[in-house]
Amino acid sequence: MAKAAILHRYGEPLAVEDVEVAGPKRGEVKVKLKAAGLCHSDWHVIQGQLPLPLPIVLGHEGAGIVEEVGEGVTSVQVGDHVVLNWVPSCGRCRWCRTGRPDLCEEAARLTATGTLPDGTTRFWWKGKTVYQFLTAGAFSEYTVVPEQAAIPIRRDVPFEVAALVGCSVITGVGAAIHTAQVRPGSTVAVVGAGGVGFNIIQGAALAGAKQVIAVDVVDEKLAATKTFGATHTVNAREEDAVSAVLDLTDGLGVDYAFEAIGRPETMADAYNMARKGGMTVIVGIAAPHETVGINAFSLPSQAKTLTGSWLGQGNPPVDYPKLLDLYAAGKLKLEPLISAVYSLEQINDGFAALKSGQNIRGIIRFAE
Repeated sequence: MAKAAILHRYGEPLAVEDVEVAGPKRGEVKVKLKAAGLCHSDWHVIQGQLPLPLPIVLGHEGAGIVEEVGEGVTSVQVGDHVVLNWVPSCGRCRWCRTGRPDLCEEAARLTATGTLPDGTTRFWWKGKTVYQFLTAGAFSEYTVVPEQAAIPIRRDVPFEVAALVGCSVITGVGAAIHTAQVRPGSTVAVVGAGGVGFNIIQGAALAGAKQVIAVDVVDEKLAATKTFGATHTVNAREEDAVSAVLDLTDGLGVDYAFEAIGRPETMADAYNMARKGGMTVIVGIAAPHETVGINAFSLPSQAKTLTGSWLGQGNPPVDYPKLLDLYAAGKLKLEPLISAVYSLEQINDGFAALKSGQNIRGIIRFAE
């Protein structure tokens, strides 16, 4: 048996329950979780904005130790430290074969079904199947994932730090470096100073941007962005964010604008912050039914690029170790991202803090 946080009904708090966790089948890995991050994607599911089968164990940003491996597993062994990969690419579909594992068709199917590749899950509660979010189910003391969803990492990194690499870090840094390919000397605006936004900021700084403008509504978080490489801040509660960004760039707009909140109105703001011929990258996740309003004439007349970024357009088996090497070398700030640490039993307090905008990232630390 294991303790896990289960969502039974949309809009209600998670329930910490005793669940059965089956052993790994062929090609699967059982992981003892040590830490898991609280992400807005989980919150969207709780609120019913991303409808999935229920009941479900949420959590996708996790790190732990390999407890058991199934037949045929070769990439990890018992005792390895791993970070969970919530886009376990198949390596066979068109997107995987053309260098875009972040868009893997099989991983997208698993996201929608809440299952492992064989169509089942390894969680049971009172005799009922419990689904697992993004193949991970990281809000559990133990989980079972496909082999390609358990990425081995160096052992000298704290699990709380390593967990962040599984979503907020690869998504944010990757959006700046892989998707936008921010150039040295360029100008950048980042709308949303949360776990992902902070990492876009430091990704842009790593890439050599000369001006990085952080936009948010919480003064404390805006002040903290300076530590990660922001050169200017804009409080969108106190002034019009688009006008402020234009003023800071002599009326031109920025070379690269990023949205890391997931709201249609801030997505439109990010688009309007970009200069003619600039790029806007949407990283935040909105509900599937929502749409963004953009001036139609501006699309051809301003020749901007509008694109999205999923998992920072990354390749976790390659990028997780690289990001942790940057952290170990002092070039990537990860500890300051952790605003608060919670026990599994305190998970709803953590999501309340996430909703209020208090935390950059809250972390669940699992009991020994």
